[in-house]
Amino acid sequence: MAKKHTRLDISKLDQLSTTGAGYDVLRYISLPDVLGTEAETLLYFMGKNLARKLQAETMHDLFYLFEKMGWGRLDFVKEKRKELIFTLMSDAVVQRLKAPFEADFRLEAGFLSETLGMIKGRTCECSESVNPKIHQVVFTVVYTDI
Repeated sequence: MAKKHTRLDISKLDQLSTTGAGYDVLRYISLPDVLGTEAETLLYFMGKNLARKLQAETMHDLFYLFEKMGWGRLDFVKEKRKELIFTLMSDAVVQRLKAPFEADFRLEAGFLSETLGMIKGRTCECSESVNPKIHQVVFTVVYTDI
């Protein structure tokens, strides 16, 4: 029997405490093995699904969640007619990019697209690119309902 899931109040995340190493091992070593060749796509949709389960209602909530999840500091850069640009930087991002495994940001991209879609009331998709010289991830969120 499936459990009924309600959206989690993001203030409840303050009650959780963990170290990042275990998360990184699961995320970048174990999970790709389980997901196989479709890992990138599945991680993106896992991020979207996770966003639906958390009560993020404002941009402030979005920035808070990225920090709280250990993903890094998400910064809004600019808004164009059809897209929004964000950057992600932190010591955690630097460490992930320097790690002996291939780090990706598909989970974060899916989470960002879905959360922004809920906040803005629009349908969104997100792509990401990494600037390895400055250890920065750039997310481009595109409104797909225009």
